[in-house]
Amino acid sequence: MPAEPDFHQRKHPLHGVLQVESQPTIVFDTVCTKDRQRWLACDAVHELLREVWRDARVWRLGRYVVMPDHIHFFAGATQSSTEYDAWVKFWKSQFSKRFKHSACRWQTDHWDTRIRNAAAYEEKWLYVRNNPVRHGLVSRPEDWPYSGELHALRWE
Repeated sequence: MPAEPDFHQRKHPLHGVLQVESQPTIVFDTVCTKDRQRWLACDAVHELLREVWRDARVWRLGRYVVMPDHIHFFAGATQSSTEYDAWVKFWKSQFSKRFKHSACRWQTDHWDTRIRNAAAYEEKWLYVRNNPVRHGLVSRPEDWPYSGELHALRWE
């Protein structure tokens, strides 16, 4: 039997979201800025991200936290969902076209994981929600202005 891959040593993420008929398809993802430049955590970026995510409707964006150099979020499949990786590339390109700051670029890839059950969903959300506190940006998660939820993604 082959050994389990060591995901901590991978240099590139594996993509492709398995959709299981009897379960909701919810993905946890992390998207970073190129060279981890710190340009995301501001009102203009936050507002434009929300607009682009609302327009990119083939996946629904759920809860999210925008950090200075990366974004954590959950996305849920719709009935007409296209490939997840194509959706991420689409909204990143739409954001870049509208933002028009050539120095503000995305890292080419992203790190996605399909959520497998309700407990994993809540565990990941607690991690994401507390990210600004762990990074010393605020003392309480509810004080971080660059987080929210566009669609309620439920594990049912």
